[in-house]
Amino acid sequence: MERGLLERDHELAQLAAAAREAADGAGSVALVFGEAGIGKSSLVKALPEVLPPEVRVLLGECDDLTTRRPLGPFRDLVGSVGPELARALTEGGDRHLVYDALRAELRRAPHPAVLVVEDVHWADEASLDALRFLVRRVERLPAVLVLTYRDDELGREHPLRHLLGQVSRAERVHRLPLSRLSPDAVRRLSATSQLDPEQVYEVTSGNPFFVAEVVAAGGTGGVPPTVVDAVLARLRGLDDATRDALEQLAVVPSAVERSLFKALLTDNVAELAAAEQRGLVVVTPERAGFRHELIRRAIADSLPAARRIELNRSVLAALVAAPDSDSSRIVHHAAEAGDQDAIARHGPGAAHDASRAGAHREAAAHLRLVLRQRDRFDPAELADLLERYAVESYTIADSVAAVDAEREAVALRRSLGDARALGADLRWLSRIHWWAGDAEEARAAAREAIAVLEEAGDDRLLALALSNTSQLHMLSDRHAQAIAFGERAIELARREGDAEILAHALNNVGSARWRGGDPLGRAQVEESLKVALGAGEVEHACRSYANIIWSLLENLEYAEADRFLAPAMELADRAEHLGFLSYLHVEMAIRQLAAGSWSDAERHAEIGAHDFVPARCPALTVLARVRVRRGRSGGDELLAQAWEIAVRSSELQRTGPVAAARAESAWLRGDHLAVATTAGAVFAEACRLDAGSHRAELGYWLAKAGHPVPADGSEHPYALQTAGRWREAARAWQAAGCPYEHAAALAESPDPDDKLTALAALDALGAEPLAHLIRAELRALGIRRIPRGPLAATRENPAGLTERQLQVMGLLARGMTNVEIADRLVVSVRTVDNHVSAVLDKLGVRTRRQAAARAVELGMLPGP
Repeated sequence: MERGLLERDHELAQLAAAAREAADGAGSVALVFGEAGIGKSSLVKALPEVLPPEVRVLLGECDDLTTRRPLGPFRDLVGSVGPELARALTEGGDRHLVYDALRAELRRAPHPAVLVVEDVHWADEASLDALRFLVRRVERLPAVLVLTYRDDELGREHPLRHLLGQVSRAERVHRLPLSRLSPDAVRRLSATSQLDPEQVYEVTSGNPFFVAEVVAAGGTGGVPPTVVDAVLARLRGLDDATRDALEQLAVVPSAVERSLFKALLTDNVAELAAAEQRGLVVVTPERAGFRHELIRRAIADSLPAARRIELNRSVLAALVAAPDSDSSRIVHHAAEAGDQDAIARHGPGAAHDASRAGAHREAAAHLRLVLRQRDRFDPAELADLLERYAVESYTIADSVAAVDAEREAVALRRSLGDARALGADLRWLSRIHWWAGDAEEARAAAREAIAVLEEAGDDRLLALALSNTSQLHMLSDRHAQAIAFGERAIELARREGDAEILAHALNNVGSARWRGGDPLGRAQVEESLKVALGAGEVEHACRSYANIIWSLLENLEYAEADRFLAPAMELADRAEHLGFLSYLHVEMAIRQLAAGSWSDAERHAEIGAHDFVPARCPALTVLARVRVRRGRSGGDELLAQAWEIAVRSSELQRTGPVAAARAESAWLRGDHLAVATTAGAVFAEACRLDAGSHRAELGYWLAKAGHPVPADGSEHPYALQTAGRWREAARAWQAAGCPYEHAAALAESPDPDDKLTALAALDALGAEPLAHLIRAELRALGIRRIPRGPLAATRENPAGLTERQLQVMGLLARGMTNVEIADRLVVSVRTVDNHVSAVLDKLGVRTRRQAAARAVELGMLPGP
């Protein structure tokens, strides 16, 4: 339905303006969102009418399949894009070729492009990865990326959340939340009918699609209570052949291509003519589909189960008979038809195709369906399927499913007596347990993998198992054991000529030596990086980068870490290794936290606080530390989540930073007893493992809270502060480039001038809790003229909005557009766009209306 109202005209104008900017090389992302039936598709259909004639519009759609089509919305572009992209999409398999071809297509001169992907809430994982690729580059492309989605269907763990978080950090983002129709708009749309507008509004709540369907139904016998009734009312009077054709199409969750509807419909598209005249379907020479997804759903949902099964069987038969049918569609209709033989036959292939395309969620979903038919496979086949399912689940961070499947695969391998396959699966089980945070289980599986493979006669698999065990010891600060196992793996890897395992093992041994205080360790990790890059083993190169950077950060060598961060992130970004990219973002967050760039630290940490489990704990720690130091709420809750992950890992590299952050939070709020509770046991572990940086920081907080600790003896700045050598510590923190820690050390001086200098630095950082304590100390010393600190407008509002953001929030709440706000504040519209984006992010909301309501709730604005 065309919304036909001023609201849509405004939204179309924004998209047209974005297209004009794209023509000048300033690409952007536009988010069009709202509930089902709100008018997203109508807005997209009207878009060509307002765009300059030279703009190309490319349209792809995501479908509500049981398991999504890998790269489905991009495959829809075949026929309207150049041969390079069409070939990459048709051949599949190499997602990087697809990404490069997409970028080349959007760069294609001389015309700018608007790429629309509809219903992104149904996107498969491969499509989401492709969109992440484009979002990171769209600012340098002559293109607008328009994403439509239902925001009311996004739970906290929805896969789209990560993409939207990335979009929010893009330079040019246009948010177009679509609202329901007002009572006056419903009255205007109902004017040509005999219906009571107030009753129409009451039944539809202003949803544009519902309104259109109720009005189109004519209100026979009164206004229908649901949209299903409204749609079914429009089917009355159609002959049986047309109704049968509509029901057949309704079980296909996408537009039906010509070859398929020729196979399904007796008289081809002629049976749809009457339905097309009533506005139910859209028919072209290439395909036929419902005018709106809700029409399809209404018809499909009204069918008896037996009829739905029969119709899905027809589609399944047509797809199986056709050459080159999409395997994911076959599996979808096999599941809907209850054809278990077809699922078992086609599911493994569909999972393979999905995995090759990078759609690992879809691959796991296919295998999950297949594994419901376990009795159809012999034990060896079943073990292979379980292993594949475990690896796919591990890849998408579904640790529970991965562990369960791999355990079952291991049990089957034991019964089959295949030592080589058993050892390989035990090594995978170890890795998956570590990923899930179960350190002890990971070590047990690793030990058995080595024991089995030492008897299996496969030196390559044995080397991999040894290197895996070396890694576990290294991560747990068991340096001697890590080196011993890793050196055996290095010897075997060199003998086998396997660069992949060699890079992995060199990384483990070098990291263990470096962390243990051996300066030669760094050279070995850098060798692992060189080997990995030379062999094209990008994943292992990313891991080498990550370990080099982590060690430099622990050693407070921040400037040196900067040399590695940029090329590491570029490599992970280019190769789309999103797990390592997330981890590197967390390392960048740690770097920015140390530099006092707290907003940047939060921005990078938020990227890692989601799916990639190894990055989540340190990411939450950084986010919490920023909140604690700024005096914002929620820090302790984030630390509780981080602590739960850290404890399960049994690794000091996780427990140490979380314990230190919890101790700092407790000390800032004056709870000195809690400092001992949170830091004492981890401090003892750091002493036992001789982990200098963790020992120094935890010992400092314990001593500061009045709990004596043994003399550290090191030159770590925290150890210097514990020893009362605050001046040396302040110089060390300043040399490292850590302004917060420098100010905190300087504030330990008995000289009021030093405290005032520290106070100024803390005020500049927005470190209100520590600044508050120092002001109290100055007052106790009798100092009368103490700077008052930041403006109350910034300090006191719970969301941490700046004074300018508060001004924007007030005008936004009054219903002003960004253009009107820019005129009022005498700034550019782009500046206002950035302020509005920041306000939405800080308030944790998606729409302007929600922002106003949240501001009232927090007491930042007066209530209605």
